[in-house]
Amino acid sequence: MRARGAHVTDIIILVVAADDGVMKQTVESIQHAKDAQVPVVLAINKCDKAEADPERVKKELLAYDVVCEDYGGDIQAVHVSALTGDNLMALVEATIALAEMLELKADPTGPVEGTVIESFTDKGRGPVTTAIIQRGTLRKGSILVAGKSWAKVRLMFDENDKAINEACPSMPVGIIGWRDLPSAGDQILEVESEPRAREVVHWRKYEQEQEKNKEDLELIEEKRKEHQEAHRKAREKYGTLPWKERSFIKYKIKKQQQPLKPKEKAGGDSNVLPIIIKGDVDGSVEAILNIMDTYDASHECELELVHFGVGDISENDVNLAETFHGVIYGFNVNAGNVIQQSAAKKGVKIKLHKIIYRLIEDLQEELSSRLPCIVEEHTIGEASILATFSITEGKKKVPVAGCRVQKGQLEKQKKFKLIRNGHVIWKGSLISLKHHKDDISVIKTGMDCGLSLDEEKIEFKVGDDIVCYEEKEVLAKTSWDPGF
Repeated sequence: MRARGAHVTDIIILVVAADDGVMKQTVESIQHAKDAQVPVVLAINKCDKAEADPERVKKELLAYDVVCEDYGGDIQAVHVSALTGDNLMALVEATIALAEMLELKADPTGPVEGTVIESFTDKGRGPVTTAIIQRGTLRKGSILVAGKSWAKVRLMFDENDKAINEACPSMPVGIIGWRDLPSAGDQILEVESEPRAREVVHWRKYEQEQEKNKEDLELIEEKRKEHQEAHRKAREKYGTLPWKERSFIKYKIKKQQQPLKPKEKAGGDSNVLPIIIKGDVDGSVEAILNIMDTYDASHECELELVHFGVGDISENDVNLAETFHGVIYGFNVNAGNVIQQSAAKKGVKIKLHKIIYRLIEDLQEELSSRLPCIVEEHTIGEASILATFSITEGKKKVPVAGCRVQKGQLEKQKKFKLIRNGHVIWKGSLISLKHHKDDISVIKTGMDCGLSLDEEKIEFKVGDDIVCYEEKEVLAKTSWDPGF
């Protein structure tokens, strides 16, 4: 969103908090300004706070080639306070002065040109876009084209939601009358008539379809070449074999590739998370999808985007989630009582959030819940083998280890492992644990004991270690790191 804004505007006002200094988002904004080659005016905010240090901010910005006039550069710096309103007029004057120096002008005549800043669906007004006009004057009744959508302007409103009759260059304006919802960042162009608008939109859709067909054909051709190469290698491999051997090998390969049974499929689907994304505006959905593009843990759980869109959660979303056994995530949208009751009845999860970071954290938790639990070993006690001997039980000899508990305690009902030279050579249970001649269930630190294992073939050696442990299942966490 910052990148799109940098390319639309002619002057960037870089706002930095006087108490926090240069933050990660500040550096990102500076980079966007450089990429777009747009001049900057520095507004150092929160100068009313006691801990404010504007000079520190200016010095920190030097590291990013943002040199203020005080340090011999050409970037104006204005100390302001949004809370008290101090110096806001000075910021306006600095911006106007820079615009005059750059001779920034726009032609208010001719066809309208602009850019969609944001788009959303309003219940009472339908598809709505907020836009900035860059050329011409927009009036009611104008025919506009943006992306693969067109509009006959029915109503316009300003930043205060007040209806206006026309919008001149540099004015932000809300536009109502779109047939479909254009995307944020789409260029707005005025055309002479509705038929012409339909023709442009039809052509753009046709071009997109042709481009998609071209990509599909390239993919098909690539798969065909792979198949031909595999077939050629198979012929080379089996060409010298008798037909019986060749048939048997092919039968074994085919058997390995047989489709899963329904029960096996159901078990495999647990490692797939289908999701539906709904947002309040197009830019919000775009931001969420961009974060999802960083997902790199498909080997753990596959993340499947079933559908995304702008607007409140609908019955169609619930039905789609039920079909795919998915989860619905909503950002700054609502789900009515009827929708929530329907979702609960169908076993569909609806998760609503107001902060993108919280939504992504929730998604990480949902992904983690699809992963198999990790079994962790927790050590209860450790003992060293000081002597070895054997006892006769019936007609067989049973090896016994004489041990001393060095740490914790040994509990007969828990699991044990035998360690020799740092390597585990046995894991299992005890059949006997004695202190002197008494059977006992717990041996504590410093006490001597004799023990025998459930596997007779294992031989003890003096110096071996016996570890008593228990296994606990711990919920796994996805390795996906979205970067915040």
